[in-house]
Amino acid sequence: MPVIGFLNAASRDQPSTIRNIAGFREGLSKAGYSEGQNVTIEYRWADGQYDRLPALAANHVNRKVDVIVATGGTRSVLAAKSATSTIPIVFLSDSAIVTAGLINNLAKPGGNLTGFVIFGDELTAKRLALLLELVSQPKVIALLVNPTKPDTANLVRNMEEVAHGIGVQLAIVNAGTESEIDAAFASLVQMHVGGLVVASDAFFSYRREQIIALASRNGIVTIYDWREFPIVGGLISYGISFVDAYRQVGTYAGKILNGAKPADLPVQQPMKFELVINLNTAKALGLTVPASILASADEVID
Repeated sequence: MPVIGFLNAASRDQPSTIRNIAGFREGLSKAGYSEGQNVTIEYRWADGQYDRLPALAANHVNRKVDVIVATGGTRSVLAAKSATSTIPIVFLSDSAIVTAGLINNLAKPGGNLTGFVIFGDELTAKRLALLLELVSQPKVIALLVNPTKPDTANLVRNMEEVAHGIGVQLAIVNAGTESEIDAAFASLVQMHVGGLVVASDAFFSYRREQIIALASRNGIVTIYDWREFPIVGGLISYGISFVDAYRQVGTYAGKILNGAKPADLPVQQPMKFELVINLNTAKALGLTVPASILASADEVID
């Protein structure tokens, strides 16, 4: 029975993870594979601790799995690629996978990698635009980033250019640990920011309840990268459908088990995006949500 080594930077003990894994299994089934019947999946979770990823990836290589599925951010892909140049890798990552030179191009990735790429800069700029629809003439907007994530410097540089172009002052706040998140929000309060954009990051997803609680406690209008934030009390999110992305990753993993080579499978890009807003949180913040956002929302929580 073939074995898939599943590597993820986040935690399995989250409702979102259950949905994502269900999407992954659905994609596998389209290629003719069902977990426990004709394929085994071995799961390894870093629980938001990036430094655990290399050892987890090495464990898959030592196990001699047939394909590694690296999800939960670029660090998972880097760990998998560092561990093997021969075992096929199917990834779900942001655009850092391209800038890091791990693939030749999207159409013909080459080597032993292929998968699904999310272009975070473009989506982060869209989130900033949505935030500005919610907040009236803010003096300062903040961007929360994880300095340990690859390509953070590029994201910051690009977002500063975007903010400058639309005449908004952008403050960059860093957090790579639980205590640094607390310190970041203390800084945001001191700066009297008009709103906050939380950058896409597996660590932030893992700590989303902490981030949402701090945003609520301090009355900070905050936009996130995906629906799991407003589902548990965050204000608004805009991003890809991760269930759909995991479904496509599962399909690619199945194709490779059927004999396809990663170098011949073009890297896929997101086709489905979701705008979700929590009206209860908006009311608590004293916000009136513009009709334009309500009309375009895929899900409204009330």
